[in-house]
Amino acid sequence: MLKLPLLATRATPLRRMSCCPPNGACKPKPSPPSAATGAVSGISELLEAQQLGTDQKGVLDSVKEYYGEVLTTSDDLKTSACCTAGAPPPLVRDALKRVPDEVKAKYYGCGSPFPMGIEGLRVLDLGSGSGRDCYVCAALVGERGSVTGVDMTQAQLAVARKYADEYCSQTLGYAAPNMRFVEGEIEYLDKAGVPDSSVDLVISNCVINLSPDKARVLREVYRVLAAGGEMHFSDVYCDRRLPAEVRTHPVLLGECLGGALYVEDFVRLCRQVGFLDPRTLSSSEIEVRDKELKGLLGDARFYSITYRLFKLPEAIETLCEDYGQACKYKGTIPGAPHSYILDDHHTFQAGKWYEVCGNTAAMVGDSWMGKHFEVVGDRSTHYGLFACGPAPAAAPAAPGGACC
Repeated sequence: MLKLPLLATRATPLRRMSCCPPNGACKPKPSPPSAATGAVSGISELLEAQQLGTDQKGVLDSVKEYYGEVLTTSDDLKTSACCTAGAPPPLVRDALKRVPDEVKAKYYGCGSPFPMGIEGLRVLDLGSGSGRDCYVCAALVGERGSVTGVDMTQAQLAVARKYADEYCSQTLGYAAPNMRFVEGEIEYLDKAGVPDSSVDLVISNCVINLSPDKARVLREVYRVLAAGGEMHFSDVYCDRRLPAEVRTHPVLLGECLGGALYVEDFVRLCRQVGFLDPRTLSSSEIEVRDKELKGLLGDARFYSITYRLFKLPEAIETLCEDYGQACKYKGTIPGAPHSYILDDHHTFQAGKWYEVCGNTAAMVGDSWMGKHFEVVGDRSTHYGLFACGPAPAAAPAAPGGACC
């Protein structure tokens, strides 16, 4: 029953947005593990920075060597883990055409971490490498926005910096460059000079799996994000916890498989840090082409997943709660005039009202996306857990579209 009086007279009923995965398997989100569950070891290793062993410097040196010396172009990769699956949005494709060839040749990402509508935002790219994603973002944010890339590999930074000023001034026609590259480790953004609450959007492309201290990376991201900011990133995940010999194998680590997190441990880690409701935007399985590496990995399956994590203190809860709220997409995000995909189970058609849980209302209303959505209702009345049913299936005859 509709609980928003000011909308109750509408002839077309609100569409209730499902907060369940597209497969309709709706179950309570898992809580952080306890000793009784037997799952403490996985999260403890992450919190103690021991997932990739105790020699953090050795891990970083191995990564620097692999990406600075072993790989010369993306053709040298032994798996598809560091190759983007699927075509990016048209606006990104257009921006990529103008990125220098050498920058693109040394790109080792696994996804397309570019939300549309980011004009004027302050963007930070973790593990920016040759700078490809930074170059794209420099075009998307416009002259009023800014882009900072952080990387620890000098060879990659040299390529990124080589064309930066010319690209901004001549290719994009800006009066001054809006892009810079900083040498530093993503675990220590403070040492790289990134202040608290100083960025609106953090992106990363197949990099965090390489970090020996993933918990610190996420804590640093939470620190530098302004309220309402987002971490929008692609990385490699696994369907299980990997044995130590796989996690410490230098080639598997360099190919972004050794450091892949068990996806449920990643969700637990997000909640420990403050990102209470991680949203999956897209997922695709990774192909391991090398027979020797396949033998080492056994039956483990790997996925490139793009996640969205929002910094909305006091607004995001661990479960989807019902406050009688609704939202409408205005159709104003560039490249998405007809509908906007928030995640893998929320697609908003422009001009149509949808009932949403409190978390979704906060994500679209209180984040950097707020100007593109209208949200009605507040949290003064709580109606219990948001009634998740199976995500509605797409059907040609359904004018409201699907939220899957």
